[in-house]
Amino acid sequence: MSTHAVYRYVPHTIRHVPEGGVSYEAFCTAAGCDAESGPQEDQDPAQQWALRHSGLTGHDLFRRVVSDHARVTREG
Repeated sequence: MSTHAVYRYVPHTIRHVPEGGVSYEAFCTAAGCDAESGPQEDQDPAQQWALRHSGLTGHDLFRRVVSDHARVTREG
């Protein structure tokens, strides 16, 4: 007696969930620098942090991260 698996395709969607919020962060990527803006609820404070950090240090390359919450729902 043999067994086998049966798979069926079930469509799903993934969408941003506004009530989960969005966070913005900037990270300095200069060698040896671990400075970061920390999570911010708005984009402007993270960008202002990067501009200030660049002005103070001369560092000019940053990684920007935008995070949100998303919900997966089964269609149908």
